[in-house]
Amino acid sequence: MKLGIIADALAERFYEAQAKGLQFLEFCINVEKDVEAFAASVPELKQASEKSGVGVASIGRWGSERINAQGVNAEELEKSRKLIDAAAELGCPNFVCGINYVEELSYFDNVKLAIEFLSAVLEYGASKGVAVSTYNCSWNNFVDNDGAWRIIHGHLPQLGIKYDPSHSRYAGRDYLKEARDWGGKFRHVHIKGSVIIDGERFDDPPAGMDQTDWGTFMAVLYGKGYEGGLSIEPHSHVWQGELGDRGVQFTIDYMRKLIL
Repeated sequence: MKLGIIADALAERFYEAQAKGLQFLEFCINVEKDVEAFAASVPELKQASEKSGVGVASIGRWGSERINAQGVNAEELEKSRKLIDAAAELGCPNFVCGINYVEELSYFDNVKLAIEFLSAVLEYGASKGVAVSTYNCSWNNFVDNDGAWRIIHGHLPQLGIKYDPSHSRYAGRDYLKEARDWGGKFRHVHIKGSVIIDGERFDDPPAGMDQTDWGTFMAVLYGKGYEGGLSIEPHSHVWQGELGDRGVQFTIDYMRKLIL
C-alpha cells in the first residue's frame, strides 16, 4: 500500500508531499469547483508530479447531481469524462463519483438511472485506462451501503468502491464488516479520524487519535489483498493551521507503522 494525502490541485502541493515522504496526492474536484479550470491546470500539475516523483492516485467529484427526474444529467456526465481525461493524462488510476437520489422517483428508477450513468462512465474510463469507483459518503449519494452495493455493484462487477471508515461509523454501520464483505471492491481508501460521543459526531481528529481500530482495519485490508492508496484526509475544524500540520505528521508517522 502507498500513503498519500488529499490536497488542493496546485503544483506546490507535490513538493510539500515530497518533503513529507508521501507517495501521492488526491484531488477532489467537488461540485463547487470548476472542472474546466482544473483541466487547464493539468499540464502544470503533470510537470510537478514528474519532477517531484509524487503521483496522483485518485481524482473525484463529490456532491453533484448526476441524475434527475428526466434521466441522466448530460452536463455532469461530460464533466466526469473531462476528469477521467485529466486522470489519464496524470497517470492517475482512479476516478471517484457518487449518485444522488431523486425523491420524485422510486428506488427502482433511481437504481436504473444510477446504472445508466455509471455504465457510461465505466465505458469511458475503460477507454482511458482509468478505473471508476463510487464513494461511501452520503453527500448527495445513495450508493454508499451494502444494500445499494449488492444491486448496483452486483450488476456492474467492474465498478469499485472508494472507502472511508468514518462515514460508516457516523452512519451507524460496521466498517470492519463492510471491509470484510466488500474489501475486494476497494480501489482507494481515505484515512480520516472519527470520534462519536453520546451517539453524536464530535470531531474528525488525526487518524490514530480517534476511535477507529486502524490496526484491525488494516489487517482486514491485507486479508482482502488490498494494494491501493491510503489517502490522508484532514477534515477537522479544530485541527487547523500549525496544529493541523502537526496532526497530519502524526497520522503519517502512525500509519507508516501499519504499512508492511
